[in-house]
Amino acid sequence: MFKNKILLITGGTGSFGNAVLNRFLDIDIKEIRIFSRDEKKQDDMRHLLDDPKVKFYIGDVRDKRSVDNVMRNVDYIFHAAALKQVPSCEFFPIEAVNTNVLGTQNVLDSALEHFVKRVVILSTDKAVYPINAMGISKAMMEKVMIAKARSMGESNETVFCGTRYGNVMASRGSVIPLFVDQIKNAKDLTITDPNMTRFMMTLEDAVDLVLYAFQNGENGDMFIQKAPASTIQDLAQALIDLYQSKNSVRVIGTRHGEKLYETLVNREEMAKAIDMGNYYRVPADKRDLNYASYFSEGKEDISVIEDYNSHNTRRLNVEGTKELLLKLPLIRRDILGEVISQY
Repeated sequence: MFKNKILLITGGTGSFGNAVLNRFLDIDIKEIRIFSRDEKKQDDMRHLLDDPKVKFYIGDVRDKRSVDNVMRNVDYIFHAAALKQVPSCEFFPIEAVNTNVLGTQNVLDSALEHFVKRVVILSTDKAVYPINAMGISKAMMEKVMIAKARSMGESNETVFCGTRYGNVMASRGSVIPLFVDQIKNAKDLTITDPNMTRFMMTLEDAVDLVLYAFQNGENGDMFIQKAPASTIQDLAQALIDLYQSKNSVRVIGTRHGEKLYETLVNREEMAKAIDMGNYYRVPADKRDLNYASYFSEGKEDISVIEDYNSHNTRRLNVEGTKELLLKLPLIRRDILGEVISQY
């Protein structure tokens, strides 16, 4: 599907963009465009790659003109640009709105104007029942995509769909690199609540999910990968075991904006979700603005349907968590002594 095509990755200097490059550099694709506002990371990637297929564009999704500049002749888009850090978004919520909501609208509008064939947006489990500004802005991003897809109708040649995934293991700013750093520096591992659970996905899983959505998505669809979960206590213990360390674990309590567990599919979505084996497909509600369905008509079964969350998914024990951790390049390098090439 990518032969002689041009792929644009917004926010392409992040963890996801790097994972896509790992997967795509050896396939017969015409060009991969990396679009971000981080010139230092772009320069680092340029020197590390030295691949003529990869082109770098400085810009910001907030600026429609810079989005239009990178959009010419693009066939497909993976929209990963976002503000993702919960504390940053909490203190500067309008910045989260500008990037995650309005920036997404700029990308979708420009994609339509430039006749892009497919756009996949990347969302997060924090968008489901959000309690912090980052999650709220991501939930609005999903709504913007679905509303835009609904307004285009069935016959439009451009397809907008989305993915939603949980904790990407060892991604920038996540807890695993923090725990590893604490282990190496002989510090206590700081955990919030021993019973707190999080979905566990590798970056490779995240790329697989986006590619599955790319290949199977219809306008307005959201795709969610079924993923196992671990308690924070078991994750910390698994890392202590792997590194054969003697670090203590210190409970610091739940931080502002955190949940005891995360939800990937809410019960309203589960009522219409289509089980695709390893994934759920949640089709968009494409009805018009029929006020009866909002005010005077309901569904009795929704109240008895369960969410799909990190408390009721398949739970990994310490050994299962260690097995999953050993798939990560960071852990394989430290524990097994493997030399890991990024590209």
